[in-house]
Amino acid sequence: MRMKLVKAILASAPMLALGLVLMLAVSSSWTQTANRPASKGAQPVAGTVTRGRYLVEDVAVCSQCHTPHTSPSSLDRLKWLQGAPLWLNPAMPAGNWPLEAPRIAGIVPGTDEDMVRLLTTGIWRDGNRLRPPMPQFRMSREDAEAVVAYLKSGAASPVESRKQTSPR
Repeated sequence: MRMKLVKAILASAPMLALGLVLMLAVSSSWTQTANRPASKGAQPVAGTVTRGRYLVEDVAVCSQCHTPHTSPSSLDRLKWLQGAPLWLNPAMPAGNWPLEAPRIAGIVPGTDEDMVRLLTTGIWRDGNRLRPPMPQFRMSREDAEAVVAYLKSGAASPVESRKQTSPR
């Protein structure tokens, strides 16, 4: 029984380490810039969506939690950023640990301004900080607006033609 537990812990260690490294890298790499009002009704330019895609897919790697996995090393690209059971577990018991990461593509779970505030301050619309394991982002306003533009663009919708990616 004890060997099974040790083997299970050792088997999940690389994924836990990856999650911790991603959280630390992402949360410490952005700084907040001046709070300017969001432009109302403006359509995002192509470069903004491209920047948002880069931030979501290559920097923050949002898909690791917000997309279901078909195996430990493959994401379900048909359900891209549509929410998923959380595969990370806390090292020590945490009473408020989420069991699922929400859908973030398509219709985002708040207004544009809610999402920008979340990504620039780490505070959600209810005034509370995000719960671990979600990083406490401090993106610039421009980066946060680019992320929101990408998530709402349809480019972040499930697409069969995208290549399979594995955790980095």
